[in-house]
Amino acid sequence: MVTRKLGLAALVVGTSTALAIAGLTIANRRAVRRPQSTNPLDEPVDVLIPARNEQRTIATTVSSVLGQTGVQNLRVFVLDDGSTDQTADVLDQFRDPRLTVVHAPDVPPPTGWLGKPWACQRLADLATAPILVFIDADVHLEPGAVAAVAAHLLTEDLALVSPYPRQLSQSLIERIVQPLVTWAWLATVPLAWARTNTRPSLAAANGQLIAVRADVYRSIGGHAAVRNQVLEDVSLMRAVRRAGWHTETMDGSQIASCRMYASTSALVDGYAKSLWSAFNGPVASVAVNAFLLTAFVVPAIAMVAPVKPGTRAIGAVGYAAGVFSRIQAADAVDGRTWPDALAQPVSISLFSALSVVSWWRHLRGTNQWKGRAL
Repeated sequence: MVTRKLGLAALVVGTSTALAIAGLTIANRRAVRRPQSTNPLDEPVDVLIPARNEQRTIATTVSSVLGQTGVQNLRVFVLDDGSTDQTADVLDQFRDPRLTVVHAPDVPPPTGWLGKPWACQRLADLATAPILVFIDADVHLEPGAVAAVAAHLLTEDLALVSPYPRQLSQSLIERIVQPLVTWAWLATVPLAWARTNTRPSLAAANGQLIAVRADVYRSIGGHAAVRNQVLEDVSLMRAVRRAGWHTETMDGSQIASCRMYASTSALVDGYAKSLWSAFNGPVASVAVNAFLLTAFVVPAIAMVAPVKPGTRAIGAVGYAAGVFSRIQAADAVDGRTWPDALAQPVSISLFSALSVVSWWRHLRGTNQWKGRAL
């Protein structure tokens, strides 16, 4: 009897939570903003690209940056961060006076630094423009993307903007897991409220594409302020907000795209390297995963379990709310909706499983990324 009551309580809480999240997703779909194409931008912009073992994508990324329109004064800096593949050879084929390629030796970053923050800091040290745009080496920019992002930064008097690129998925596991990258912030961060205050807790950023005012970036210490953070993108936005500056999380699906992981093993390794640090410790990580499982998996189980019809009906409502939230988030960024959204409980379950893998590797000291220990 006690077990049944606890199960029913979990179901009611989960369904109520799923409904609340669906409501927030609707509000965010209306509130989310997108960088718009603009008149030619006079302000100089430096685009900074850290690259390590990116021979598959770096040519496309650099070409898309050099092909930008609407920026009168554009420079591009690429750091070949000790690549052990053909990244250096690919980069050396470019001939463009706006492009500077720095080949760094394959050595570990200094004590206290992780690889990507260290690479970003070295790039920033080369830059002199008042606007810095950091992009990952597997991101493709549409023409006018840099101008649109920089113009939004200036016209809205923001210190940092993070437009989330369109997340490309090809394999089945990508289609199940990757939509959560966008869904997570559209379903959990009150975007309209986040724009009007500087609370660090409302930060949501994606290092695939970030534009920041150089003076603000340097005033907080640059990437040195987040030197040991696996999720350096979110930490950087938090540092900017903590200093009293306004930031904005945006939909960048019309101006940029990225396929984060090209294989199942890369996807597992990518999430495993970071999920252990996503929620500020093991207790919070357990709490967040329990919250997600209660909201999106418990109702789905109850919907098909051999229990009372009333209980199944409550589960069906919760499941429908989760699917609806996923659809709203996908529609907001022109993503895939059907039939992928129906797998929301599976997506959340896999996310929790990846969190377990991440913590297991972290506690054993076996987490690494691109040949470097974390």
